[in-house]
Amino acid sequence: MAAASSSDSDACGAESNEANSKWLDAHYDPMANIHTFSACLALADLHGDGEYKLVVGDLGPGGQQPRLKVLKGPLVMTESPLPALPAAAATFLMEQHEPRTPALALASGPCVYVYKNLRPYFKFSLPQLPPNPLEQDLWNQAKEDRIDPLTLKEMLESIRETAEEPLSIQSLRFLQLELTEMEAFVNQHKSNSIKRQTVITTMTTLKKNLADEDAVSCLVLGTENKELLVLDPEAFTILAKDAVTSLCFGRYGREDNTLIMTTRGGGLIIKILKRTAVFVEGGSEVGPPPAQAMKLNVPRKTRLYVDQTLREREAGTAMHRAFQTDLYLLRLRAARTYLQALESSLSPVSATAREPLKLHAVVQGLGPTFKLTLHLQNTSTTRPVLGLLVCFLYNEALYSLPRAFFKVPLLVPGLNYPLETFVESLSNKGISDIIKVGPTLVPHGR
Repeated sequence: MAAASSSDSDACGAESNEANSKWLDAHYDPMANIHTFSACLALADLHGDGEYKLVVGDLGPGGQQPRLKVLKGPLVMTESPLPALPAAAATFLMEQHEPRTPALALASGPCVYVYKNLRPYFKFSLPQLPPNPLEQDLWNQAKEDRIDPLTLKEMLESIRETAEEPLSIQSLRFLQLELTEMEAFVNQHKSNSIKRQTVITTMTTLKKNLADEDAVSCLVLGTENKELLVLDPEAFTILAKDAVTSLCFGRYGREDNTLIMTTRGGGLIIKILKRTAVFVEGGSEVGPPPAQAMKLNVPRKTRLYVDQTLREREAGTAMHRAFQTDLYLLRLRAARTYLQALESSLSPVSATAREPLKLHAVVQGLGPTFKLTLHLQNTSTTRPVLGLLVCFLYNEALYSLPRAFFKVPLLVPGLNYPLETFVESLSNKGISDIIKVGPTLVPHGR
């Protein structure tokens, strides 16, 4: 009785806590297999149907096999692989055209992958940074064999400890090697140019012209080298670039849209976004040309196009009947031509099941003597052909053949049998005529 009273009191206490809580337990799944963090989560109406979906940049178990997942309620609606581990996710409107469906941006390493309708649309890459001059000079000396690998390692370690700019990936990999591996690494990479690339650490959005909820937004990227980049949503070029150490956006004083930044040198920057502000694209930055973002000047519908549309609408039945009549005439002409070929024995394939044969001729030579080769094939699948004679019908005043007919051996199904003879032209005026070839079956016993 005491145990029963204790369990009843626990159940009542849980119900009381749930009733007093401000949250409703809508779903709980400890085995959902989602591995991510706050920056890679986003909520958006991806299909313009008023129902918001959960976008997840999933790192995958152990940081392996990153994937883009879209959840509708507790279920995964779509899932696709990602090229690299995501660092941040954001949704934004790129254009004013209908339907007003947002695009999805995923930041990963030095790149931003943009998806429209959950399909890859554009890839933006951060511009490369200039290398350290001292580091570049050291690798140039290694290229000319004026410095040994051990000295190169000591100089690069000194630069890493004193210089403000980090070393390139090539130098960092070199410093991690053992002494026995350094010489081979230098010989393999000393001719390569030094490249220094930063990565994206955070990403958010900023309204471009209007403060409305459904206004076009720009992507704002924060990089590892303490830079802030604002991307144009149409051409994906860099509109603004600042080397800042901290930033804050919101209402400041009486202004709703204020961006406050502190720079690396200790400065303070306050920017107020105008309602009519239009960003100017930078001309020296990498990315697609400005002409790519220009809309085509599509001409209006001409009077001829309108008249043709009206004529097709009014006379659609008559036009369809005329098309059907022409189609029937074409079929009739094809049937007549086929019948004429059968009657004149011009068809290379026999039309009767009694003679399942296929015949084609090849003429060789420049004259007056020609070589005529007949290729016979039994098109039957099981039955061989026996007792076949081939005869030639020709104008004896123009041509001369050694034999007007000859007997064909047994034709096995599927094999090709070449039969050769010679034809001599008797005309000195170049007159030619048709030589007809006709296979004839002879009954057995003759």
